Amino acid sequence: KSANPQWREQFDFHYFSDRKDMLDIEVWRKDNKKHEELLGTCHVDITALPTKQTNCLELPLEKHPGSLLMLIAVAPCTGVSISDLCVCPLGDPNERQQISQRYCIKNSFRDIKDIGFLQVKVLKAVDLMAADFSGKSDPFCVLELGNDILQTHTVYKNLNPEWNKVFTFPIKDIHDVLEVTVFDEDGDKPPDFLGKVAIPLLSV
Repeated sequence: KSANPQWREQFDFHYFSDRKDMLDIEVWRKDNKKHEELLGTCHVDITALPTKQTNCLELPLEKHPGSLLMLIAVAPCTGVSISDLCVCPLGDPNERQQISQRYCIKNSFRDIKDIGFLQVKVLKAVDLMAADFSGKSDPFCVLELGNDILQTHTVYKNLNPEWNKVFTFPIKDIHDVLEVTVFDEDGDKPPDFLGKVAIPLLSV
């Protein structure tokens, strides 16, 4: 019941330079559970923003009255990465030795916030549920750890997809739970849920 809402929410996105450079934003109003109406859209060119500082932007909504006030900061991404299986971060013996030394007992209090990192190899899924009328699915996999969210590419028309990707997360809390969810891509519609598994870090 407000024409001047204040959300004061913060969202963290991992932006990789080889990805799409535009941040797309939509504003919706909801009357009830069944009726939603688009109030406007706006776009932010990430590449045009100065880095390592907080940018205050007032963005007019396209083709609709009103505007959005946002604070956007572009900062170097540390500790989070996506790579192919053939170039996984721990595959190099020298790098593995450096990491072992970095987290050995005598260095454990050098940086209290640097607890460690988690490397996850997402190989494949087997016998997924068919979400399309064709008897197939278009599956992709989403990994969540704390407020870090990364995802694989989509493998189209396949119930046994192979992603072969390596994800690296910095660990901020040893009590966090890694959540791995498989979705079916459904065009402009929200993705369909195909399954989920939760893995507490303390069980690894």
